[in-house]
Amino acid sequence: MSSAPTTPPSVDKVDGFSRKSVRKARQKRSQSSSQFRSQGKPIELTPLPLLKDVPSSEQPELFLKKLQQCCVIFDFMDTLSDLKMKEYKRSTLNELVDYITISRGCLTEQTYPEVVRMVSCNIFRTLPPSDSNEFDPEEDEPTLEASWPHLQLVYEFFIRFLESQEFQPSIAKKYIDQKFVLQLLELFDSEDPRERDYLKTVLHRIYGKFLGLRAFIRKQINNIFLSIINGFALPLKAEHKQFLVKVLIPLHTVRSLSLFHAQVIRGLMKFWPKTCSQKEVMFLGELEEILDVIEPSQFVKIQEPLFKQIAKCVSSPHFQVAERALYYWNNEYIMSLIEENSNVILPIMFSSLYRISKEHWNPAIVALVYNVLKAFMEMNSTMFDELTATYKSDRQLCLKKKKKDIEELISTQIIWFIFSEL
Repeated sequence: MSSAPTTPPSVDKVDGFSRKSVRKARQKRSQSSSQFRSQGKPIELTPLPLLKDVPSSEQPELFLKKLQQCCVIFDFMDTLSDLKMKEYKRSTLNELVDYITISRGCLTEQTYPEVVRMVSCNIFRTLPPSDSNEFDPEEDEPTLEASWPHLQLVYEFFIRFLESQEFQPSIAKKYIDQKFVLQLLELFDSEDPRERDYLKTVLHRIYGKFLGLRAFIRKQINNIFLSIINGFALPLKAEHKQFLVKVLIPLHTVRSLSLFHAQVIRGLMKFWPKTCSQKEVMFLGELEEILDVIEPSQFVKIQEPLFKQIAKCVSSPHFQVAERALYYWNNEYIMSLIEENSNVILPIMFSSLYRISKEHWNPAIVALVYNVLKAFMEMNSTMFDELTATYKSDRQLCLKKKKKDIEELISTQIIWFIFSEL
């Protein structure tokens, strides 16, 4: 099996001040293939007439012959070999897709094993090794399957087969069995996103058509993900502890962690403690660990709900909660993310910070808040001045309203007192 040559992986350069990684250059989109021939002789397929050109009585037999021809596999890494035969197979697959879509009576009992055999010959294969151990799905192009011109049509044909109104699960279950499902699940390791998308559809159709395979499919998916837990209850079960040790903690070591950091943050905010300050401090600590390595593109997705929560923490009367939240501004990388998005974050945080600077009981918290306000002023002085003016204006209106409400309340009480004395 051949694969494109790779260059040694470049080392990320880190700016000590911003802590932003200078990403390695985008890798060139590469191709690889598990479809190859061991013999050196050219492959010859005998051309067959089109299905539409023969009488309907002869079509079932011709359909089977074309299925058998499509079991032949070509070497797509050799771009010059068997060009004529590759094109013939591609056109035959196209014809089969159209035939199974529009024809009636084409799915006889004899076709089921041949369909499954043809599909199996084409899609079930040893996947090529990854070109790079440091593949980053956000930065690097995926390795595409070179045989996709044929594979796509095979997947398309199989989906049309499963969706056909004439499809009979009672016959197909003899051939689409547990072994077939296991081989199908193994293909999800394919680096080609197009193939994974087709596999998802195929698995969904099989799950819907074959009631007897549903429990088996769920079990095998459960084995792949090690554990699927609907919810936790105390005391924790042994399987839940194993899930923490073997799944949740190791997830933090993968290179693609940045892809689901945003979901982790949303999960933390969903279960944010309401009455336990000690837990709130712990949540803030874990949240900073996540923010410390989050990608800027992921940060933008969660910045609004995130800083609404941080604003609540900064306003907490418990000084340890407020102090822990304000320490975020001592983190250089988080500060760089805040600075890049100050036009969104500053309006969320401003009113809480300004109020605390005037009203908080703890002088250490007030000092930290002044430092944060100073940092915001240096980041975006124009918006800072606008927010200050707006806050003061709103504050004056609020005070006037309160004064008016108090005066009306006093007047009402005086009138009530006078009438009660009469």
